[in-house]
Amino acid sequence: MSQQPLTLPATGPRAGEPRGRRRLLLEVSGAVAIAATYVYLVLTQPVELADGPTSASALVALGGFLLGAVLLLVAVLPTLPTSTLVLMPVAIVLNVVLGQLIGTTGLPFYIDAVGTVLVAVLAGPAAGAATGVLGSIIWSFFNPTVLPFAAGAALIGFLAGMAARAGLFRRFYLAPVAGFVTGILAGVVSAPIAAFVYGGTAGLGTGALVSAFRVMGDTLLAAITKQALISDPMDKAIVFTIAALLAYALPRRTTFQFPFVRRFRVLAGKAPATPDA
Repeated sequence: MSQQPLTLPATGPRAGEPRGRRRLLLEVSGAVAIAATYVYLVLTQPVELADGPTSASALVALGGFLLGAVLLLVAVLPTLPTSTLVLMPVAIVLNVVLGQLIGTTGLPFYIDAVGTVLVAVLAGPAAGAATGVLGSIIWSFFNPTVLPFAAGAALIGFLAGMAARAGLFRRFYLAPVAGFVTGILAGVVSAPIAAFVYGGTAGLGTGALVSAFRVMGDTLLAAITKQALISDPMDKAIVFTIAALLAYALPRRTTFQFPFVRRFRVLAGKAPATPDA
């Protein structure tokens, strides 16, 4: 009497491949939606965006960025612990409060991405990008000028997560270096929006720098790009440093609850010992 071979359900890397591919497809689709919305804003230069979220161009921008954020969230939600879902709204509030506060000081900085970077360090690039976009969307209902910069906010969250994955937050002195490089890229991305959509920058300090370069004979785009390459790298170096301080200030039992932190050894130090069951 012959016996049928015992078959077991597929486990291991192959079982997770379809799910991983779907997640990657969602992440790429979200990134494409955000990038396409950014290109639309640069090409159409819709000045009526400043009138509020009810204009046609604002609705297109809102829809495009929101679609990108939702796709990123759908991709990353299955991997996020409850602690991340609780952290994201707190991070968005932190971004808005610090951004509004610094915007009234006259300093040529923003400091409006601390929460985004903190989420990225603890939960990864996709979670960081989604936090950046969602923060810009929510903030835009109070300050419509923020909405077109959602692509830059997503880029900051993504690059912060990649820096954390590469171990740059494992050495505290490398965090501001990663922020400085991120600021260069973010400044290049934000400059066309500031130039073509708003004809300048909204901040008091950054606007003063743009005016100074314009007096020297620079074109508007050149002046804003120079201002961005001065302000953004220093701003993001400060932001990454603050986010690193916050991450290390949290109890280790809290930070090591994040799968991303454990998998990529994002922060220095060993995981806390867990009692045997």
